[in-house]
Amino acid sequence: METKDIMLDLRQKHGLTQDEMAEKLFVTRQAVSRWETGETQPNTETLKVISKTFDVSINTLLGQPQKLQCQSCGMPLHDDATLSKEADGAFNESYCKWCYADGHYLTECTMDEMIEQILPHMNWPDADKAREFLRGQLPGLKRWQIAG
Repeated sequence: METKDIMLDLRQKHGLTQDEMAEKLFVTRQAVSRWETGETQPNTETLKVISKTFDVSINTLLGQPQKLQCQSCGMPLHDDATLSKEADGAFNESYCKWCYADGHYLTECTMDEMIEQILPHMNWPDADKAREFLRGQLPGLKRWQIAG
């Protein structure tokens, strides 16, 4: 879905006119109209306001151009329901809600402990091969590079 379609859908889901949406976002009705026709897209700061106001991630607003992956456990982040949030309610598109929330990791653990937490959810027939796979993947993720 393109940003223009997402913006129109978002406004309609909330039962807003273009004027009402513009007022909520501190922009003009013409700006909302241009977003919905695809003539322009909201700038970065406006995307942040839209994200917070309507509880939708920036990645979703942009039509999910990035394939997001939790930077702690490696899980693909397919939609906003799996994304973590910061203490102020803003989405954190780097982590899943099971690894990170309110500005901190939900569990303090080593990488090997994380691997053992992930294994039951992988449904791989060979746990040793799954461990080997995770030992190759997790070191490339942000959490483990920082912990380095």
